[in-house]
Amino acid sequence: MLLTYPECLAKWQSDYQVKKQISAGKLYRIEKGVYSDIPDVSTLAVISFKYPNAIFTMDSAFYYHGLTDVIPDEYHLATGKHAIYISDDRVHQYYVSSDILNVGVTTMDRRDASFKIYDRERMLIELLRFKNKLPFDYYKEIIANYRRLIYDLDIERIQAYADSFPRSKMISDALEMEVF
Repeated sequence: MLLTYPECLAKWQSDYQVKKQISAGKLYRIEKGVYSDIPDVSTLAVISFKYPNAIFTMDSAFYYHGLTDVIPDEYHLATGKHAIYISDDRVHQYYVSSDILNVGVTTMDRRDASFKIYDRERMLIELLRFKNKLPFDYYKEIIANYRRLIYDLDIERIQAYADSFPRSKMISDALEMEVF
């Protein structure tokens, strides 16, 4: 279980006792402000713990949904438009307006982490929105994988998502031409 430093202080009452737990091997300092009762914690668990309001998106979401086998170099997180900057070299932050930030959010469990991520239907919309910013081969790989699992997707949900985004006509046209 991951703990913040204030949570450790609340549990053991003093900095001395926290350090005593660390030296006894009952508590491990993973990184600044993050502690664990087990020594081996995945980076995914640390990132999802440090940024609980962020939502995994783009390259990270495509990878975790099995739409690509390209492991991202950074964790791609969506935050509110007015959220503070995440100054972590492991994170690529996307600012999203509040009216579409929580559209399609779901929870995923991986190994020792539970985190918020956009569902496959929302990620299809994101793929089409940012088509021109992605490498062509990468885009083609993901769109081909979407075509393979088209019968597993909720088409009504995709269309409802598309209607809630700016430039919804462009998204709907791209869905018709490239996926359906």
